[in-house]
Amino acid sequence: MRDGYVARWRGREYPASPDGGEIRLYQQEAAEGFAEVRPGRHVRVVPAAEVEELAYVRTTCTWKGQPFIVLAEHDGWLRVEYTGGRWPVAQAMRLEAFDFGVYQGWAPVGEVTDVREKRV
Repeated sequence: MRDGYVARWRGREYPASPDGGEIRLYQQEAAEGFAEVRPGRHVRVVPAAEVEELAYVRTTCTWKGQPFIVLAEHDGWLRVEYTGGRWPVAQAMRLEAFDFGVYQGWAPVGEVTDVREKRV
């Protein structure tokens, strides 16, 4: 499940992090121009002007008829964040109040429908 920036550079898409006029590109494997920051994590900083596309990818879904963002996946469960904006619904679903107006919970993968990526 993806939730974050991606950049297309030299015809390939990478997880990315914009920083002013530069973009940090990440990949798991070692490659020329990529520095290892920890095992399985390599980074390369390129000028933003060299990036063909920069987008934010967010995974969304429906759970029990309500809209959610998918934050993570673990052992057959999805960590989801309610985007419907209605406190009574969040309360009825027994979601955790993560922050003011932000409600999260764990949903069984089998109960979640309409999972899709959206580019912003």
